[in-house]
Amino acid sequence: MKTIDELIAEGVTGKRVFVRADLNVPLSGTTITDDGRIRAVQPTVEKLVAAGARVVVASHLGRPKGAPDPAFSLAPAAARLGELIGAEVAFATDTVGESARAAVAALGNGEVAVIENLRFNPGETSKDDAERGAFADQLAELADLYVGDGFGAVHRKHASVFDLPARLPHAAGDLIATEVGVLKKLTENVARPYAVVLGGSKVSDKLGVIDHLLERADRILIGGGMAYTFLKAQGHEVGSSLLQEDQIPAVLEYLGRAEDKGVEFVLPVDVVVSEQFPDLKAKAPTEHRTVPADAMPAGFIGLDNGPETNKLYAAKLADAATVFWNGPMGVFEHPDYAEGTRAVAQALVDSSGFSVVGGGDSAAAVRTLGFDENAFGHISTGGGASLEYLEGKTLPGLAALED
Repeated sequence: MKTIDELIAEGVTGKRVFVRADLNVPLSGTTITDDGRIRAVQPTVEKLVAAGARVVVASHLGRPKGAPDPAFSLAPAAARLGELIGAEVAFATDTVGESARAAVAALGNGEVAVIENLRFNPGETSKDDAERGAFADQLAELADLYVGDGFGAVHRKHASVFDLPARLPHAAGDLIATEVGVLKKLTENVARPYAVVLGGSKVSDKLGVIDHLLERADRILIGGGMAYTFLKAQGHEVGSSLLQEDQIPAVLEYLGRAEDKGVEFVLPVDVVVSEQFPDLKAKAPTEHRTVPADAMPAGFIGLDNGPETNKLYAAKLADAATVFWNGPMGVFEHPDYAEGTRAVAQALVDSSGFSVVGGGDSAAAVRTLGFDENAFGHISTGGGASLEYLEGKTLPGLAALED
């Protein structure tokens, strides 16, 4: 896989370089609530600007249905990128149309343009190879070179991720190179003990990675909404908590395999419950209480790990040489239910081991709760991509960058 430094060494001055970034940031209206993914691609953009390239940045945002939708415009992301690099960033109001062609044609050396949300064009995500390829052909007309740096999208077989690199000389940006290097530390010659913390809402989202990590991890800590399916599988009442009953057979199989392999499975011993889900906008104090995980009252919803679980999880992470964490421990967006997630983050900060926060809600939680990102070994920009890599899957966007 060629690096961006090697590409620059071959000469990029005056050339149009298409950077497939991941600017899929959370928005409240037109306000960006977490600019982490924009800051993650900033070094690659600045490196190309310094080398005199004409930089064309492209990304998706959200899930528009193959047509323009103002709610998913990349205009706020383009403006924020300009603020970060300290230079004007042109913005094209389409992907491959008149506006995009004009914006790219107007670029001078060391200047940057962002084109509109790639998913406004149905060819970006099409499962039809010909339709996807036709869109990639149009994108290729905007550039001379390609740099893949949107790690959060490399698990997607999309036109700008998979098809376009085949049409242009290509290289991996600094972000992708860093992400792959970190993930190799979690899969090859891992420093032990190796602890994995998995949270989030659904067990089904994590089945593949649990299956793969049962062969590699020393201990697996479970939290978040998915914990209640595990507790139910053990025969406990879970009230009105999030539950995937159809996943109980798989959970039981994993618990049995873990015991056979000597992998320690750690589940909550107490949980914070309420009779209703909190209002995440108002964030007003709620009625809640802590109960043993094996004695949840009917009609109550489990919303966070309890204090004894927080102590237990911190102890299980204290001696770990390697930790991978994906998924919050509770509804961290509300202050009444953020302590479980905070406790895991603090345990990683306190640990002397190498810690990886696996993107998505986990990365957002770290920032929301006020932790210094530099206190962690690495904060990934791609939750789904990280999980699929750890499952041992071939990621289309990475395969496309191989020489």
